[in-house]
Amino acid sequence: MTTRKESPTAADCAHALLEIVPEVMQEIRNHVRSQRGSDLSVLQLRALAFLDRHPGAPLSAVADHVGLTLPSMSTQVSNLVERALIARTTAAADRRYVALQLTEQGATLLATVRENARSTLAASVAHLSTTECAQVIDALQLLRTILTDVPAEA
Repeated sequence: MTTRKESPTAADCAHALLEIVPEVMQEIRNHVRSQRGSDLSVLQLRALAFLDRHPGAPLSAVADHVGLTLPSMSTQVSNLVERALIARTTAAADRRYVALQLTEQGATLLATVRENARSTLAASVAHLSTTECAQVIDALQLLRTILTDVPAEA
């Protein structure tokens, strides 16, 4: 690891985020992709993960999260419903509102993929000292705070 000789600025921090985060995300996607099996796309896996965090979300929220149009997401959801990985539920108060949630089978599949990817990633960081692991965890928690607590005017 290299150290900076001068104090980094907010612009330096933003530059590092834009350079490093996509590389880290690609590596995580590679680990997940290698564990998901050939019959489940990364996009479908992202939809399952979103519904795990947001049970009962509407199709539009899932589409926004994965970056698809509503018709394209509807096709993906239909495929996942046919495979019994997610279920559609119509709200009693408003029959136009369709909530999506993981089925037990979908939750089990997602948990298996996550655990396998976690094991693979753990092997990738196994060479780090406990201090370095703590630094990575602290940095990631700080990153979460920064990116989820962005001021409204930003």
